[in-house]
Amino acid sequence: MTDVTAAPSSVPPNPADGVPALRHPVRSLAGRRIDFRRDLLVMGIVNRTPDSFYDRGRTFGLEAAVAAGERHAQDGADWVDVGGVPFAPGEALDPRVEADRVVPVIEQLAQLRPGLILSVDTFHASVADACLAAGAHVVNDTTGLSDPEMAEAVRDHDAHVIVTHSLTGPGGPRTPVPNPRYDDVVAEVREFLARRIDHALQHGIAADRLIIDPGHDLHKTTVHSLELTRRLGEITSLGHPTLAAVSNKDFVGESLGLPREQRLEGSLAAAVVCALNGARIFRMHEPAQARRALDMAATIMGLREPVEARHNMEGPR
Repeated sequence: MTDVTAAPSSVPPNPADGVPALRHPVRSLAGRRIDFRRDLLVMGIVNRTPDSFYDRGRTFGLEAAVAAGERHAQDGADWVDVGGVPFAPGEALDPRVEADRVVPVIEQLAQLRPGLILSVDTFHASVADACLAAGAHVVNDTTGLSDPEMAEAVRDHDAHVIVTHSLTGPGGPRTPVPNPRYDDVVAEVREFLARRIDHALQHGIAADRLIIDPGHDLHKTTVHSLELTRRLGEITSLGHPTLAAVSNKDFVGESLGLPREQRLEGSLAAAVVCALNGARIFRMHEPAQARRALDMAATIMGLREPVEARHNMEGPR
C-alpha cells in the first residue's frame, strides 16, 4: 500500500506549532491560489433537499438555493457545498433526480460567482460527473468513494475530491448502521482514510487533488465525535488538507443539551479546536460568524496578521 503517513522531508513545516506538514499545501481552486499552510477556508452549505436535518427544506427551491449560495459568499464563505440528498438514512433517490436538483444550482453559482469554490455533496459518480461539467471544482463524497466509478469521474475532470469516513450499511449508502462500535475510533478512521487515499491514487487521482474528512457524527456517537475532535491531529498527520464538518451536529447539541437552532457557539468552538489541530476547511451553516471566529483563531495561531495593531502603541494624549 502507498505510504500516506509520512510527509516528504522537502515540505516545510506549517507555521502553526503542532500542525503537521502537508504534502501538497498549495492548491488552485476556482482560479484562486490556496495555501493550506496559512489559509482557513469557510465552506457554506446549500441543501437542495426537502428533508435536510438543519434547514428542513428552506433552500429546496432553485431560486432559494442559489440565493443561499450568494448570501454565503457575501458573508465571507470561500466555498459553497451543494447537496441534493441528505446523508441520513432514507429511501434511495434516483441519481437523475439528484442531478436535476444540484446541477442548476452549480451552473448558476458558477456564473454569478466565478471565484467561489463549488463542491457537490454526492456519492454517485454520474451526479459528480454532471456537476463537474457544470462548473463544480470539488466532489464531496461522504461515503469515501463507495461508487466504483467515482474515482474515475474525479480523475477525468482533474477535480479535487473530499474523501470522508463513514460506514456502509447492509443496503449501501443511506441505510442505517445502528450502535456503531470502534475499538479506537481515531485509529480506525485514520486507517480507513489511508486505504481510501490509496484507492484514489491507484485510480489516477493526483495526490494534490485529495482532501480528507473524518466524518464527525457520520456513523459515530457523540463520544466518538468528541474523541475525533480532541485527537484530530492524528487525522491531519496523514498530510492532506482536512475538512471539519462540525456545524450544528448532534455531538455539539448533546454536549451542551441544546436543540439544533441553538448550537452556533458550540459549533464555532468545535471548529476552532479543529483548526488548532490542523483542519483547514470548515463546513458551516453560519459563514459570517464562522469567518470571524476562524480569523481570530488564525491570528492567534500566527497564520494571519491583525487588521490593525494600535492598542498601547500610541503616545500619551
